[in-house]
Order: sequence, then structure tokens, then C-alpha cells
Amino acid sequence: METRSTADGDTVYVSQTDGDRGSKGPFLVAYESPEAQRRYGWFCTNCESFDNAMDSMGRIQCNRCGNFRKPTEWDAAHE
Repeated sequence: METRSTADGDTVYVSQTDGDRGSKGPFLVAYESPEAQRRYGWFCTNCESFDNAMDSMGRIQCNRCGNFRKPTEWDAAHE
């Protein structure tokens, strides 16, 4: 795991193997401890930011660069 600092100065641990593909680069899972027991959030590798948002369908979007992951759940009723 790679150690990173958040905007608040907290130390988080970014997994180099646990993540999902984005439109501009992968989103990697960040954890609160090196033991990976509690997730902190997502790390955008395109702009190296933790400023991401996820909706109820699993879509992730980086608020800084627009990197985007498609929804993990799909319901045809939403079309």
C-alpha cells in the first residue's frame, strides 16, 4: 500500500491492486489503516485526488478532473 495525505492532513493507505477502471484512469481504494479494515474512500489516479463522489448505483466521479466510473448496478426502469 502507498501512504498518502488527505487535504485535512490525515494519513491514508492507497491499495495498488484494489480498484476500478475510470474513463481517464483507475480509481483505487483508500483505507484508514495499513491493515485495510476500514475504507476511507476512492483515490483518483488521474489527478491524484480523494475528492470523489459515489451515487447509490455505484457511479464514481472525480470532482476535480471529471474521471468517471460507470454504475455497477443497472436498472432498466431508470431509462
